[in-house]
Formats: sequence, structure tokens, C-alpha cells
Amino acid sequence: MSSSVGPTPASSGSLGSPAPENRPWVSGTVLFAGVVMVVSGLLEVFRGIMAIAEDDIFVTTPRYVFRFDLTSWGWIHLVIGVLVALTGVFVLKGMVWARVLGVFFAALSLVDNFLDIPYYPLWSLVLIALDVFVIWALCVYHREPEAPRQTV
Repeated sequence: MSSSVGPTPASSGSLGSPAPENRPWVSGTVLFAGVVMVVSGLLEVFRGIMAIAEDDIFVTTPRYVFRFDLTSWGWIHLVIGVLVALTGVFVLKGMVWARVLGVFFAALSLVDNFLDIPYYPLWSLVLIALDVFVIWALCVYHREPEAPRQTV
């Protein structure tokens, strides 16, 4: 006879459920980060396309230290947006390496949006806030210890 007191904190659900690392999809803050990465990455791609097409939505600043032409900013946003969205997909699939790259690409996107504030101020600030939340969500994830197996 085995005596079981109840589910251990590591099992967090039914006794036969696999640990979060073994599931094909993630949950909690990592799910949040992955979804935000995919959405913000796609929005960065669209902003990049708008800049490459030289849309009239962008503000022009005559004297700015980090001034590029609008097409250059467009390509920067397009590339970073693709990288962020693609990494977000792998974060959703539970890849550990994607969480590490996700922090890096979210930080890169944050810096990119900071440098782009004079061209598209409000949206840049919104994406900076989303990037901060993504970095936080990916960094607070901690692996739950495996429950000790009881022998019968």
C-alpha cells in the first residue's frame, strides 16, 4: 500500500500530468510573453513596411542624433519585427533557447523603439512598454522542481 498525502506542488494538477517543460505548449507568463512577441513583431513588420513605402504617418525631425532616412528605419523595423515574431512562435512552443533569444530580441526591439521615438512617438512608447513586459515575463519564469517519485 502506498500512502499519498495529495498532489505535490510540482505536479500542479492531475497526478499524471507532465512537467511544464515537457508539454508542447506553455502557460502562464511565458504564454503571455510569446503572444505579445508574435503580435508586437507583426506590428513592427507592418510599421517597417509603412516606413519603407514612406507613408505620411511618420513625423520628421530636422535635428536628431540617430537620424536615418525613413527607408532605413523601415528595414530595421522589418527585420527586428520578423525576428521577434518568429522567436515568439518558438517561445509558445516551449523552447528554452527561444526564451533566452526572446529576452535579447525584446531588448533589441526596446532600443530600436527608443531610437525611433521622434518618428512615431506614441506607438514607440507603447511598444517599449510591451517589450518591458515581455522581458519581465520571460525572466521571471522558473522551472518547477520535479516531484520525487515514490516507489511502491
